[in-house]
Amino acid sequence: MAHAAPRSRVRNKRSGTPDIFSAQAHRIARFALPVVLGLVYGYWAAANRRYGGPITGWNLLFGFLTALAFIVLYLAVQWLAPRVKREVHAALWGAFTAASVGFLVSTTNYSVLWSMWLGLASGAALTALLFYRFHSREDAAGHRRA
Repeated sequence: MAHAAPRSRVRNKRSGTPDIFSAQAHRIARFALPVVLGLVYGYWAAANRRYGGPITGWNLLFGFLTALAFIVLYLAVQWLAPRVKREVHAALWGAFTAASVGFLVSTTNYSVLWSMWLGLASGAALTALLFYRFHSREDAAGHRRA
């Protein structure tokens, strides 16, 4: 006979799925993720800017300043977005994505118009995706469903 698999006793209150990480792990990840993403973004922008040439001090400075700007903006959007209505929440993350992608493409040999269009396309796509996600997971008053 078939038997049901044992269920975890720890449940996530919002989605009902098991929460395998502690509250401390979530707090650490809330700040570790922007730092890791910022360092990758800064390295990527610096690598685009040097066009395969040697690594210089100015190139390292550019990468670290780009990473710092990315981290600060990410944390600002992360702090502000949940405090606004769901439409503005989606638009904030879309604008952040559009600016990030547009800047990253502008550090390459492509034209400014191409970086603008690519940034706008990626930002609009993420805005639409998040708009759908927030509308499907909240009631009409804007409260998250359990």
